Amino acid sequence: MNRLTRPLAPGQPLTLWRHSDIAETAWDVADRPMQGEMDPFFFLTKDKNIIPHEYPCRTEFADRFRGHRPQENATSAPDTVWLGFGSPRLDLSGFWFRATRLAARAEMLVVPDTAGAARLRLATCGGAVLRVNEVEVLWMAAYRRNAESVDEVEVPLIAGENRIEVFFDDLAERDTRFYVQLDYLSGPAAHQAIEVACSEAEARAIETALSTFHFPRATHDGVPVRLSLPAPLGVAARAEVRIEGDFMSHDPFPPFVLDLGPDAQEIDLGPADALPADFRHCAVRLTVGGFGAERIYGTEISHARKQGPAPAALAARLDEALTAVAQRGEADTVRALASLALGDGGGDTRAMIAAALLRIDACWDCADFALVPLLWCRMRWPDLLGTDFCKRIDQSILEYRYWMDEPGNDVQWYFSENHALLFHTAAHLGGALLPDATFKRSGRTGAEQSRIGADRLRAWFDHFEACEMAEFNSGPYFPIDLKGMTALYALSPDADLRDRAGKGIARLIELVANSAHQGVLTAAQGRSYEHTLRGTATLELSGIGRMLWGRGSYGTRFHATPQLALCLRDHGLDLPDLTDRACLSGDTAQEWRFAQGANRFARLYHHKTADHAMGSAVAYRWGDWGYQETLIHARLGDAPGAQIWINHPGEEIHSGYGRPSYWGGSASVPRVQQYRDLAILRFSGVESQPDFTHCWFPTHDFDATRVLGDTAFAHSGTAHLMLRGSGNLVMVAEGPTTGHELRLAGRTGWWVVRLGAQEEHGGAEAFSERFAELSLVAEADDRLRVEDPDYGMVLFHADGTVEAEGRRLTVEETTIKGTRDVLPRGPIRSAQDKGAASAVTG
Repeated sequence: MNRLTRPLAPGQPLTLWRHSDIAETAWDVADRPMQGEMDPFFFLTKDKNIIPHEYPCRTEFADRFRGHRPQENATSAPDTVWLGFGSPRLDLSGFWFRATRLAARAEMLVVPDTAGAARLRLATCGGAVLRVNEVEVLWMAAYRRNAESVDEVEVPLIAGENRIEVFFDDLAERDTRFYVQLDYLSGPAAHQAIEVACSEAEARAIETALSTFHFPRATHDGVPVRLSLPAPLGVAARAEVRIEGDFMSHDPFPPFVLDLGPDAQEIDLGPADALPADFRHCAVRLTVGGFGAERIYGTEISHARKQGPAPAALAARLDEALTAVAQRGEADTVRALASLALGDGGGDTRAMIAAALLRIDACWDCADFALVPLLWCRMRWPDLLGTDFCKRIDQSILEYRYWMDEPGNDVQWYFSENHALLFHTAAHLGGALLPDATFKRSGRTGAEQSRIGADRLRAWFDHFEACEMAEFNSGPYFPIDLKGMTALYALSPDADLRDRAGKGIARLIELVANSAHQGVLTAAQGRSYEHTLRGTATLELSGIGRMLWGRGSYGTRFHATPQLALCLRDHGLDLPDLTDRACLSGDTAQEWRFAQGANRFARLYHHKTADHAMGSAVAYRWGDWGYQETLIHARLGDAPGAQIWINHPGEEIHSGYGRPSYWGGSASVPRVQQYRDLAILRFSGVESQPDFTHCWFPTHDFDATRVLGDTAFAHSGTAHLMLRGSGNLVMVAEGPTTGHELRLAGRTGWWVVRLGAQEEHGGAEAFSERFAELSLVAEADDRLRVEDPDYGMVLFHADGTVEAEGRRLTVEETTIKGTRDVLPRGPIRSAQDKGAASAVTG
């Protein structure tokens, strides 16, 4: 048998593996209630953001297995190749909607030149058994959800092949870190290897191809979707490409199978218009001579050009929105609702509902997302659904688990604000629909269930009206909150709840409009994912922007768009026209400062002109372990993809499931401060975190870019961007983010961001010259200073205060309601300019 090898030096992780499929077994415990309430701050714990809530399934699992040698469940043979691609772990993480016991096996070879003792360090979040040359040398069994445990062992190695085997298992609950990392701390000089069923040269060619494949474009709209190689493949290979959505996507798409010749340098997946829109993972598997390996490459597929300009009239845009969801949305209850609203209760509509009922019956996590639009369907269009099908829907409504105090054994997420709103909305509306029936889990009548749901909704609105959202400015969670509020506005029998829901809808839309640029959300976000950051033209908020303000486009994933359309079309919802804010034009700038969360824990700053926008979170828990917060975000010109954000990755695997992940959130929360078009970031990571910070910098989405040492420039439309780092900025030139990612080496370092525009700064060369000396200077008392050619001396104080242009902006003055100032586009040059700024509350 041939081998694929890599050097292995002391201190390095083992990164070549063959592993089994994950063996999955349902882990069901007796139904029981839980104690607890909504916890908007569940992600703010300081212990690496380990979630502080434990489900009964974990308690029972831990009682049985924690501290005991793992029971080695049967698995398939370790036939799947893991090449790592820079990740130090064998990482099989994922998302499981029900409590599921996982098990897997992996093996590889360590081949030292001479015999000797080696010290190994094993890390995992569940349990593991480690063997060397068929001798068990270590086992672990901490079984703490998503919390890494580490142990070390010294083992004898023989000269030549030493077989390393690992069994690992855990209980999966929703997002689950399922991995092992084995580090070669010390030992004789060696290689690591896996056996391959082809020549080493062929295996190396596959490894090189998967290491260097990339999408030259970050977004594909009206163009072919092609994966490129910088050099010919070198061998004849079979390619299978699966186009998949994120973990919430359930729509399958047939895989592509292509035969590639040795001279191949691309995989052509066809025109973007023929592929499913949204941010997509393209899983590419290459095989040759019995050897196969796989890697994921992400890209956005947009149909914006095909959709064309939005209709001028709101009524026409509402109809367009309903049609877009009914015809092109993913098959779920949201699409079914849009179809019913257009009079279609046919077989396809019922099939979408029937598939969702199975997930609702099983109390899958996120089943509440499906249940609320299902209730709307059932309450408004029973005639289109038919008597028998309504009875089937009613059965699911009566058997569902609506809150943690009802008995169950699921892993639905009750603690976040968006889920709590939907649970209580569903209980209130479901009980009102079936007032005399008995709800199985609670034992209450529908009327009582509805009343309790209403009481909980009033408490939820008390919290929202006082604190708004700990998950601040979140692109994926605005639509989910709108899903609950629009359902209440349209369907609740309680006039007070309808009124509060209507006001809540208006507030959420105002927040989006204030932080949008040309209709697309551009802001710091309290919860973000790779797919919601990199997907811009297809993010649901872009579709909502098109519907409300005429700017944006539709993807295929929806939560609230048809419900909001129906509230406006059929239920008398009256929203102020905020087009001028969401799509700012003219010669002024908007400065928007507001706070979110209890005790105003997130203070947010946003500045935009017609040319560009930037938003940040100020004085936000600097130095803590991060979760999914994106703390600075900027956009240039009219192209939705001409955007940047900067973060410290939480893991080194692309498109992984970590929270924080490669792009979504920061391992170490940076110090971020902003004044108008100028922002600074300073990172202070720790040794266990990835040793670089980085910026999403999609060169193809800008009109022009340059990277020169510690400085990078980008230009789009009439807008300019300069980035400066504390060291050289390096454009990634290999792998999925080739040409899209700027890196700054080290866990500690700083970035300066400066936006500009032709009207104030001239062309690209003039802008570059004007800000050529811009830098960050550290002063006493942890104060940071920037000498800005427009704003003069800008002082960033350690308490979040900023001083510039004769102004002093403090975090203490930031309110939940917020302050919106209209400023000159350029610098404030006089007292008259300063006095002309019109402050508007809210």
